[in-house]
Amino acid sequence: MAHVTRRRVLTGLAATTAAVLAPPAGSAFADGRHRGPRPLWRAHAHNDYEHPRPLFDALDHRFGSVEADIFLVDGALLIAHSADELDPTRTLEGLYLAPLAARVKANRGSVYRGYRQPLQLLIDIKTEGSATYLALDELLRRYRHLFTTYSHGRIRRGPVTAVISGDRAARIPMEAQTVRRAFYDGRLGDLGTSEASFASLISDNWTLNFTWLGAGAFPGAERTRLRAMVDTAHARGQQVRFWATPDVAGPERDALWTELLAAGVDYLNTDDLAGLEAFLDAHR
Repeated sequence: MAHVTRRRVLTGLAATTAAVLAPPAGSAFADGRHRGPRPLWRAHAHNDYEHPRPLFDALDHRFGSVEADIFLVDGALLIAHSADELDPTRTLEGLYLAPLAARVKANRGSVYRGYRQPLQLLIDIKTEGSATYLALDELLRRYRHLFTTYSHGRIRRGPVTAVISGDRAARIPMEAQTVRRAFYDGRLGDLGTSEASFASLISDNWTLNFTWLGAGAFPGAERTRLRAMVDTAHARGQQVRFWATPDVAGPERDALWTELLAAGVDYLNTDDLAGLEAFLDAHR
């Protein structure tokens, strides 16, 4: 009986988390204000900061998720792909948090006018995870109105959901918190062990788990395994993303993206903003 009760509790928590983090039905503002172009919630801007206009290029292409790599340098959180590219003027706050706060204020509470679904901000930690996360948490607290928040077992949806990826040591201080303005990016090894109220996203390297890269038929065993992974995550209220998928325009990329959509993968990973926008518009 104890096992049945615990299963019911976990099922209820997964359903609650999924309801908060997933796109709501009928997401227009109640007062009928104008809605902007329909966002592409499944589009993830990999290494978003490398585009000419970080954040804004992805938003112009209606992406539902953007990725920023951060380094902790002398107390500042700097944006770059590698340490040799660090620039003290390119900060997480300057490139992402402050612009998002201004946009949400202008749109009266949402990133995309007329849509309540949160934008996902995937923050990839490149320096030691524990210290970097603690500095990040302090910064996120200054923008507490902006972020989906976990507080003492409850989740309150915000205009932006921050998800922490990268150095795994960030998990230690995150798990110790009773109040968080961020969630954890788990791996396939976390399936079935981490709750969605902590690890809202499950991400992994496509090439380490599948051999198929879009040429020819998708092997049946791999398709079955992919769909089982997604179903397991969704049953717990978690979302799924793969990186290292083919990203050169052509039939192979389209074939792989089509299979990801069919399997219910929540985010398609790309550096080609216009390419993924066109693909998703054609596959609504």
